[in-house]
Amino acid sequence: MREFVVYSISGLTTAGIYAITASGLTLTYTTTGVFNFAHGAVGMIAAFAYWQLRTQWDVPTVLAFAVVVLVLAPLLGLGLERAVMRRLHGTTEVTKLVVTVAVALGLVALALWAWDPGQFRTVTPLWSGRVLVWGVVRVSWNDLTVLVLAGLVAAGLRILLYRTRVGVAMRATVDDPALAVRNGSRAVVNARVAWLTGSALAALAGILVAPKLSLSPLPLTLLIVNAYAAAVIGRLRSLPMTFVGALVLGLANDYGVGYLPRIGVGQQYLRGFVAAIPVVILFAALLALPTARLRGARLLRTRELSSCPTWRGALVLAAAVVVGTAMLSEVLAAGDLFNSTKVWGLALIGLSFVPLVGYAGRISLCQLGFGGIGAVVVAHLGAGGNPLALVAAAVVTAGVGVVVALPALRLSGIYLALSTAAFAVALDRWIFNLPAFTVLGHQVSLFRDGSLDIARPRLGPVDLAGDQAFFIAGAVVFALGLLLVVGVRRSDAGRGLLAMRDSPAACATLGMNVRAATLGVFALSAGLAGLGGALYGMGLQSVAASRFELFSGITILLAMVVAGVGTVGAPVFAGFFLGGPSLANLFPTLTQLTSITVAFAAIGVGRDPNGFIVSHLRPRWEPVARRPRLLAGLLASVAVLYGLRLGDVLDNWSWVVLTLVVVVAAPALARLPRSRPEEPRPTLEWLGLDGPYRPEDIAELDRALGLPKVAHGAP
Repeated sequence: MREFVVYSISGLTTAGIYAITASGLTLTYTTTGVFNFAHGAVGMIAAFAYWQLRTQWDVPTVLAFAVVVLVLAPLLGLGLERAVMRRLHGTTEVTKLVVTVAVALGLVALALWAWDPGQFRTVTPLWSGRVLVWGVVRVSWNDLTVLVLAGLVAAGLRILLYRTRVGVAMRATVDDPALAVRNGSRAVVNARVAWLTGSALAALAGILVAPKLSLSPLPLTLLIVNAYAAAVIGRLRSLPMTFVGALVLGLANDYGVGYLPRIGVGQQYLRGFVAAIPVVILFAALLALPTARLRGARLLRTRELSSCPTWRGALVLAAAVVVGTAMLSEVLAAGDLFNSTKVWGLALIGLSFVPLVGYAGRISLCQLGFGGIGAVVVAHLGAGGNPLALVAAAVVTAGVGVVVALPALRLSGIYLALSTAAFAVALDRWIFNLPAFTVLGHQVSLFRDGSLDIARPRLGPVDLAGDQAFFIAGAVVFALGLLLVVGVRRSDAGRGLLAMRDSPAACATLGMNVRAATLGVFALSAGLAGLGGALYGMGLQSVAASRFELFSGITILLAMVVAGVGTVGAPVFAGFFLGGPSLANLFPTLTQLTSITVAFAAIGVGRDPNGFIVSHLRPRWEPVARRPRLLAGLLASVAVLYGLRLGDVLDNWSWVVLTLVVVVAAPALARLPRSRPEEPRPTLEWLGLDGPYRPEDIAELDRALGLPKVAHGAP
């Protein structure tokens, strides 16, 4: 009985921390319409700032607490609202989610950069050593403080939202922004108050939870993220139900920690489950609660575009990938070539986002988890370099994708992102760390002793074990996947995915099978990710489960969004940026530079949600494609520079710099006036005709819109 009371009090304390965190998250969403995935990262930064003031600089406890919660955290919230969140007007819900995820990744990377992760740090509780004795039960003053603060937060938020003018205006702005503005409400002020308050509550929770574990960015961020389950139980709008959810979450977590390890049968399999209890509750809450339209700012118009790739362009890109890889393999140093063998695995995982996120508008945060499943399959079935293991990896992960997609049939937007994040965290914390088990008489061991040795494939007499051969083979596999995605985009199924992204209700009304389309795109996306994970593991040859954690997958997603998640060229950028040797060679000591660069670039997606390929590269290069002589000169110049590199006239860096100069100069040359002016062609305007038009003009417009090729008569 004594243990039960102790675990109950501990669970109530944990529930209080979760309640504070979830209430801040709910407040931000109900008043601004933005779900802040960076909420946990804000609390993590606050905990580190408190440790810096209290432990390193010997600032008194009360003063350090007040400075962090009442000054630094609100200023951070105000900066996020002014610099980031205000730019999200007119973007889809996917873009809003991606931007807040980028903020979270950027804050985690900054913390790892500013505070050495190899140093052990602890945070002293607010009332260290003081306890209240009640019979045989001892309750620390710190636990009592948490419970009192949770009650004060609940009462304060209730008064703010229902008893103050600014609180009523904040809720009204989300319900009907236009009507609220006509009645004198100021949306900017309301948003600032919400972000100030939400960030202060995140900081409070971060400081209170920090004494429960060593101060480390990722565990602390994910521990606060556990509170998202409480917010979901409250359906992101009800503060009383949010506190009920926090109570359930806190008690279940501490009871599990106390009692599950004592179970005799299967105890070794439950050890990792204890760490996954919060995400399991989150997943169960998402499945059990009735779905309803999320409250938020209604999207009246969008600035996001989705162009249709041509077969000619896709074939050129696929050929460029293979030929360029073969050229690179001849000049890269041995170490750089080995590091680059993982490029095409990462690129295939990035390609898996294109049909799911870019076309269907369904955000998934578990694609790298699918990659981990693919790596496990190919490690166990690819002994001796059996190439059929790659096919098995794609097929198995496609099946898992269908299972994960079943909740997607009734979830969308934020709820779907949370469910896929929960699945990814469950893989990280529990599934990938399971000990060996037996299925139908066969022993299965996922990540044997923490890592997997994966053999590279062998195609008959062709051995791909060498770095150069495998690098080129990976490019061929990626090129085939690229053409598959282009084929899907140009098919009726691809146009259906775009329509489903814009209006699922309208698609269902017109007779489209939305369920089948959702399951199909999840299966395709998961299969590509599983194949990418298999190639990724083969490139490294020995891979640990930590390679497939949630935040690494988020980095790939953000790189895709920065480049343009709806374009098939974006995975090439993501693969080389994240897997290539360029940044590592230039800045070997800045281990977080890649994550920080991607995160801050993704934050700017709110201003330009189409990515730099659609917004910048494509408009610049279209004139080059229409100038055959210039294009031929460009290719000849690149070939000459490559010949000079093969002849050792140029070293690698000189070759790269000169090639980039030639490539960058081509669009500028294409815009120079020709010696003989081209006869102006009549054009079609969206709002009427500007001069006469010809059948080839209509055909060009059909191609740009991705319409079927039809015969057009002369006017």
